[in-house]
Amino acid sequence: MKVFLDDERIPPVGWVRVYWPSEAIRLLESGEVTEINLDHDLGDDEHGTGYDVILWIEEAVALGGFAPPRVSVHSANASAAEKMRAGIEAIKNIANRAAGGTDR
Repeated sequence: MKVFLDDERIPPVGWVRVYWPSEAIRLLESGEVTEINLDHDLGDDEHGTGYDVILWIEEAVALGGFAPPRVSVHSANASAAEKMRAGIEAIKNIANRAAGGTDR
């Protein structure tokens, strides 16, 4: 399953659209997500942002052995997108170490 987190944009054909981080995390927990594409600003920060999904994936990989899906960002918020991409790199590094690889 491919998941598209966004409050405004229409997802590409074949993607499941979710509006809130909790919905994305619920699908990630199912183990069925192969790819997730995240927006940062979702219209109501009290419900969270796309970065919250990055943090959940990072913790699940580091502490629970979660195999992360392919993660990408489509946020127009440049500074938040940069922070999210740094989180994606951290997830890749943690997953690589867990698989016995190196960070290089």
